[in-house]
Amino acid sequence: MKIKCIALDLDRTTLASDGHLSRENREALEEAIRAGIHVAVASGRSLDSLPEEIMDIPGIRYAITSNGAAVYDIRKGECLRRYRLTADSVMEILKHTEEQNVSFEAFINGKPYAEERYVTDPVRFGAMPQAIPYIQKTRTPIKDMRAFISSHREELDCIDVVVKGEQFKKELWKTLEKEVPDVYITSSVPQLLEISYRESGKASGTKFLLDHLGLEKEDLAAFGDGDNDAELLAFAGMGFAVANASEACRKAADRIVETNDQNGVARGIRMILEEHSREIVL
Repeated sequence: MKIKCIALDLDRTTLASDGHLSRENREALEEAIRAGIHVAVASGRSLDSLPEEIMDIPGIRYAITSNGAAVYDIRKGECLRRYRLTADSVMEILKHTEEQNVSFEAFINGKPYAEERYVTDPVRFGAMPQAIPYIQKTRTPIKDMRAFISSHREELDCIDVVVKGEQFKKELWKTLEKEVPDVYITSSVPQLLEISYRESGKASGTKFLLDHLGLEKEDLAAFGDGDNDAELLAFAGMGFAVANASEACRKAADRIVETNDQNGVARGIRMILEEHSREIVL
């Protein structure tokens, strides 16, 4: 199998726990690009919150963002495909969370907005302390997110519901799947339910990109760590989960590599490049 495209989850996969790209991972990405492999981002992040350390790598041209809700040619500054939530879905989400102790993030044309109290103190809402700089740097704080979401209900790429407690999260997930039929729901971290249009998902976004590039799923390798990566890893010709991945992600993977803090992505890429070298020799 000759891999021609690599789809990369970022947080807790390609990026270390401090949110930065290690030198070893960057060098491996550059090696893959020099070998003629398309390297694409496949992230739950929106376009405007993609890290400069990734965006600055010249050979990375494409980004699947917001869990597949939007696919970009980042070098041309062009959105190749975008799904938006329907206005009816948005209002149903607000309705079914009305009496709940939740907060919100919302994304419009790749720009992230979040409730002011969540941006001020993310840990209070279940975020890990190391996520504070990322949340506070990338989110535009909004005092009344319900009103903001309602007034922008026809423009939303996706919505994140910030929840407290795993049991409540499961119950709300089940309710929204039942009551709001045209949505795709996933989760990358414990405190978030990430909601986009029903045709979204990292696998869907990546399939669109492969079609755009004239490639097949057998040409794809994908790296991930979260439940929102499991479908993508199962879809890919070769799926790599880092050792710190969720159970669902690990089950979907073909191979397990070292953790994000041990440069697991670099290890997986070099495995791909070594297999390429063997094929050339044969």
